[in-house]
Amino acid sequence: MTQTSARFGGHDYVIVGAGSAGAVLAARLTEDPGVRVLLLEAGPEAEADEISIPAAFPALFKTRWDWNYTTTEQKQLHNRRAYWPRMKALGGCSSMNAMIYIRGNAADYDSWRDEYGAKGWGHEDVLPYFIRAEGNTRLGAPYHGHDGPLHVEDRRYTHELTDLWVESAVSAGLKPTDDFNGAEQEGAGRYQVTCNKGRRWSVNEAYLKPVRDRENLDVETGAFATRIVVEGGRATGVTYRAGGREITATATREVLLCGGAINSPQLLMVSGIGPAAHLEEHGVDVVADVSGVGQNLQDHPVVPMLWYTRGTTDLAEYNNVRSLLRWKTRGTGPLTSNVGEGGGFLRTRDDLPAPDVQYHVAPAGFYDNGFHEPTERMFTAAPTLVSVRSRGSLRLRSADPAWHPEIDAAYYDDGADLDAMLAGMKRAWEISSQGPLARHLVRPWQLPDSPSDDDFVEHLRTWSQTLYHPVATCAMGSGEDAVVDPELRVHGVDGLRVVDASVMPAVPRGNTNAPTVMIAEKASDLIRSAQ
Repeated sequence: MTQTSARFGGHDYVIVGAGSAGAVLAARLTEDPGVRVLLLEAGPEAEADEISIPAAFPALFKTRWDWNYTTTEQKQLHNRRAYWPRMKALGGCSSMNAMIYIRGNAADYDSWRDEYGAKGWGHEDVLPYFIRAEGNTRLGAPYHGHDGPLHVEDRRYTHELTDLWVESAVSAGLKPTDDFNGAEQEGAGRYQVTCNKGRRWSVNEAYLKPVRDRENLDVETGAFATRIVVEGGRATGVTYRAGGREITATATREVLLCGGAINSPQLLMVSGIGPAAHLEEHGVDVVADVSGVGQNLQDHPVVPMLWYTRGTTDLAEYNNVRSLLRWKTRGTGPLTSNVGEGGGFLRTRDDLPAPDVQYHVAPAGFYDNGFHEPTERMFTAAPTLVSVRSRGSLRLRSADPAWHPEIDAAYYDDGADLDAMLAGMKRAWEISSQGPLARHLVRPWQLPDSPSDDDFVEHLRTWSQTLYHPVATCAMGSGEDAVVDPELRVHGVDGLRVVDASVMPAVPRGNTNAPTVMIAEKASDLIRSAQ
């Protein structure tokens, strides 16, 4: 049920967004009974079965649960527009993602510190927060935690093709690994997932549900934030729409933006915090000229490479009542698959300091965000560029916060990205064409039997899509383009922080949910220490 803040009274903190960061902050800050928090979420409660069933996440795309964003025409992708799903419900994208638990490479966080001036965010600084968040059922010290709220487990179902790809990758030279988050990231293996006994374990399940009855926490769903209230250079509250009314909630200590890499910079800009000239173009009164808001956008592009198969099954054929009953009664079976069951990390050049390509493999044909019903059995091996040099941007199309912003992902605009992805595709072809997997592959999809570099590049331009990891539009650091400082405080406005994936100065090498949870865990300590 949607509540209205008129019933609440004053709050110390108003958090905008109950996703992978906001839910964590709400839970951690309200551990102090003397602190009162209001958590605003534009979407509803996360109640759909498709949210809890791991294999069903694509069924949430382009539904009422989805913000349903689209990029501008991407000039390196034959001027296609890319679809970007973003979850609109409690738990945010942790209620919609493929649940892969990857932290990124240690080099990522050291570069945040050393190259971007994000003091206190090196790998040694952030590792304790990854460990604090994690409740891993198998892996332990020194890299993993057993007691954290975020349940991490070995998936309860793995298709034979996934393990055959791993065997083929090892025979092609990758190291076998059962822990991508330990001492070394490189290698091939199964992915661990943020699930609990075969069910999705979002931040809503992990952090928010256990504390919903705290008297010092108010959660309002269906609350669409429209403006940050700034008085005398200080953020004092948030105006939002709920139940047909416009309401202003007051924060006596801080406003905390946790809307993600799209919503947070958009809300800043419609509130007058951003590049002054751009805001003036849309008639927005400038509160603080912060040039980096909406800039530095990065995402992981992925290229689906598919083969028709023989002598095996396809995950899609298990989408039936029998599998659903098995999942509901026992939390086992094919519906506990997260689709992208395994993969690996490698360097496409020996001189690279860390991996630049990640693989996601699926025992089904997954392309165009899974919108196509399979008619034949297929297998997917998808190279993903995880060290990205291209930089895009997010800009307003209107001062009305209900308008979707203009999103330019700038995929492959830096030619080095295209070269790296081409190398990753060729390695994927090599891996899949040899070893035990090859006997199950009949012929490639949308590629000739012996593709040239030009064939691979054409496939890349035609089929590249997002891996759902936009970051860095409110980047932290010490440079002129930084939006927040290493304490995550917005430059030019007191009492305002951004805590979500948008503050990452560079996208980490791997899936971004675990790093976002880590950011919120660390931010909760930063916020408490400031009071």
